[in-house]
Amino acid sequence: MKKTDAPILKYSAKGRSTKIEDFLLRPPVEKGADQIAATVLADIKKRGDSAVVKYAKQFDGSPVTLKTLRVSKAEIVAAKKAVDAAFKKAAKEAHTRIVQFAVAGLREDWKMPAPQGGYLGEKFVPLDRVGAYIPGGAAPLASTALMTLTLAQVADVPELVACTPADNQGKVSPYILYALDLAGATEIYKVGGIQAIGAMAYGTKKIRKVQKIVGPGGPYVTAAKRLVYGEVALDMVAGPSEIAVLADDSANPAHVAADLLSQAEHGTGSEKALLVTTSEEVAKAVRSELDTQSAKLTHKKPVARVLARGCLLVVVSDIEKGIELCNRFAPEHMEVIVKNAERMAAKINTAGALFIGPWTPEAVGDFAAGPSHVLPTGGTAAFFSGLTVEDFRRRVSLIHFTKADLEETAPVIKAFGRVETLDAHARSATIRLEK
Repeated sequence: MKKTDAPILKYSAKGRSTKIEDFLLRPPVEKGADQIAATVLADIKKRGDSAVVKYAKQFDGSPVTLKTLRVSKAEIVAAKKAVDAAFKKAAKEAHTRIVQFAVAGLREDWKMPAPQGGYLGEKFVPLDRVGAYIPGGAAPLASTALMTLTLAQVADVPELVACTPADNQGKVSPYILYALDLAGATEIYKVGGIQAIGAMAYGTKKIRKVQKIVGPGGPYVTAAKRLVYGEVALDMVAGPSEIAVLADDSANPAHVAADLLSQAEHGTGSEKALLVTTSEEVAKAVRSELDTQSAKLTHKKPVARVLARGCLLVVVSDIEKGIELCNRFAPEHMEVIVKNAERMAAKINTAGALFIGPWTPEAVGDFAAGPSHVLPTGGTAAFFSGLTVEDFRRRVSLIHFTKADLEETAPVIKAFGRVETLDAHARSATIRLEK
């Protein structure tokens, strides 16, 4: 059995390891992905559906045609029959939990009085048409269907579009189709990768343009999403998965290794897994467990790639130093398996999601807990947040002034109009107050 290449390094205030610094500074989009994505997107913008079908064949090995691009009602009915009862029960339970969390997160319209009788406030309006990207290449991510469109469903978005790649037989996983139907998808298309992002962003004759694209993907999907920003709204940079675990000597090394491997198995080879621990013994035991457990996994090859180039085990002098390192990493998923886990977790401020204590593996967030598993990656958790129900609504400010409110603020308007040389702005207020 080949030993894992994951190094054990030390992190201290005296000097920073080049390997650690390089690991922390991973780019949100891989080198070269932007250029390829730009070429494909330009072709889709120019040629529409024919380019989409071309790239579905080239990149996905899919034989879809213009006639078979959209999933039919008959295919959804067949998927419902094909899916086993145990999965249906699990999907419904997950859907219920996601709905409950989303409903709790909905903001209500509100108003406050203006000083002279008017009012100010906000109202929240659902978007009209959104698109969700559902990965289905290396693994059929049925959970992502629930973790994206269910939120739009709760937000009352009327048109819910999903794109997911078909296999070399032109078929989509029945589990993905079942989950998409459960989440309220109104249109499902058999297209993945850059071509899916381009179709949803620009619109084609077959796939009408959406207002916002959400959902995770590999490096090329992430690059494509960044390039179409402005054509459509986006959720965040959600690329290859990553996890960090903060552990002390109370952590079970077998559990920690299992959690690191849970993200390494996604299949792009670009995933990141970081252990930060106060115990060198735990680090060594985790490395041994990575060897033992990875040998038993279904996706051995992509896991091996991550263990070779995307896994780091770091020993720190104390928990505070470990928290500093984790905050610098700004991981998508952050597990805290230490004594006083809640108190320590309160000090971690840059993470897509926090998993607190020994009974909260990252997988509960992926499949069952309720918050969406669509989270920022590549260090962008330092300034992006995970997908929520509010990402599917517009926030509209409300301003209703009385004459007295306008009279009270007129001096402010005139002052800014004068300084910014925008006299028409000021005039639009003062003209109303002229006798």
